[in-house]
Amino acid sequence: MNPLEMIRRLWGHRELILQLIGRDFAQSYRNTYLGALWSLLNPLLMLLVYTFIFSGILKARWDHTDPSMPMSSFALILFAGLIPFSVFSGVMHRAPQLIANSPNYVKKVIFPLEILPVVAVGSALVDSLIEIGILGIGLALFLGVVSPTVVLLPLAYLPLIFLCLGLGWFLASLGVYVRDTAQGVQVVTRMLFFLTPVFYKTDAVPEALRPIWRLNPLTEVVESFRRVLIWNETLDWERWLAVTVVSGVILLLGYAWFMKTKVGFADVI
Repeated sequence: MNPLEMIRRLWGHRELILQLIGRDFAQSYRNTYLGALWSLLNPLLMLLVYTFIFSGILKARWDHTDPSMPMSSFALILFAGLIPFSVFSGVMHRAPQLIANSPNYVKKVIFPLEILPVVAVGSALVDSLIEIGILGIGLALFLGVVSPTVVLLPLAYLPLIFLCLGLGWFLASLGVYVRDTAQGVQVVTRMLFFLTPVFYKTDAVPEALRPIWRLNPLTEVVESFRRVLIWNETLDWERWLAVTVVSGVILLLGYAWFMKTKVGFADVI
């Protein structure tokens, strides 16, 4: 539970973590003709599809009370909300099988197994940064402006990283002992997609239910991304701090759980 000890251990393995993130990114596009170019094409094609469907066909508007807002903005706002949720869901889907699918690492006594969830989070962050670059191009083309508050994006990322690491460590360990964890996580992640304001505003939630929606830390994460990327607003500092503290506690608990339970991995795998 000592955060300084956790940071010291992870920092000591920083070179190995970066090497594994690079290898993980390269393996995603191995044996393909376009290679890493797919990391650009995938988010670009998705943004074009969102723009065509929601703006061209459905004529959807994020705020019907503001007719001056371009219809293309709906796809951009949706895309901005999908970026952090995709990081979260990607890590959650991978986490339960990280240790179970790496028996060679488990049998190596000197290998720091705790870095595997860090690698998964790092790989997801690399993909998200590429998507943010595509979003920036879309904002410049369709809205003619890029939000100056994008400089606050690292702070918007902070609670997301804490949350993904904490839950990643917990699920990676639990997945070794309970093999149904992966299936359960997929169900919960699908539910969270609809309980997180990705394709709707939080204001659209009935007022009596909004406090419940606010209990979901992803709600503030998604809204923070939209504030700094789309609305040219600063973070809601009070809510951001609360979510960051809660995510930090989850981070420490997840790490402590992993380090406590990893001694039995070799006996199970």
